[in-house]
Amino acid sequence: MLTNPVIETLMNRKSIRKYTDQAPVDEVVETVVRAGQQAPFAYQMGSVLLSRKRAKNPFKAPLFFIVCVDAHRHEAIMAQRGWKMVQNDLSVLLLGMQDAAYMAENMVIAAESLGLGSCFLGGIPYRAEAFIKQYHLPPRVFPLVGLTMGYPAEKAAPRPRYPLEVTLGEGAYPEMDEAQVQRAMAEMDEGYLAQNYYRKLKAMIPLEDGREETFTYETYSWTEHISRKTGQWEQSPEALLEQLAKCGFHIPGFEAAK
Repeated sequence: MLTNPVIETLMNRKSIRKYTDQAPVDEVVETVVRAGQQAPFAYQMGSVLLSRKRAKNPFKAPLFFIVCVDAHRHEAIMAQRGWKMVQNDLSVLLLGMQDAAYMAENMVIAAESLGLGSCFLGGIPYRAEAFIKQYHLPPRVFPLVGLTMGYPAEKAAPRPRYPLEVTLGEGAYPEMDEAQVQRAMAEMDEGYLAQNYYRKLKAMIPLEDGREETFTYETYSWTEHISRKTGQWEQSPEALLEQLAKCGFHIPGFEAAK
């Protein structure tokens, strides 16, 4: 595999949950956000909220960013041109989520290159109403992802990834037989177990519906962890759709289903 400083920064990136007391200066914050703005975009529909209230931030991080899908600003610009939004909200959200996600990733890599660490928080959309109140968000702004950031106070290794054979499909989706699936699982699970990842975090998800626990921290790893999330949680989209509605986004058919 080829390498250079940019590739090394990408390959060495890892989640950091412990931070030093040093607070990044304004110039660092500005650089990170401006790098985020330079990400590719469809509608440039990403915007950023920032909290420096370390005592209240997740992991007591010195910086806590929330990257949002921002149709409010877009529609304000449309109004200046004499236009009103007619595109359906599902399309707006899909493209806006792409914009915000690209922006967030650029911010992470910029921060990494400056010696900072970060951690994504993916549960932010389910708390949208709380962020509306906290940040006085206008309608049509949807908090998509959280990002803690600061100078690392822990040494962590990059987490494993699936092997390329089940990730890259050239000309067609990669065929996966049982042996390939098992190799992919082993790549993830053995890597996480070697880092003692879930034991350190005490992050074993409890089983529901009376299922008997057969795992310990000696055997519990990524594929079981992620399977418990998607095999037990959020069967109905209602909670997320309600948060979207509170932000002024309405998915066709949801009100009828209610």
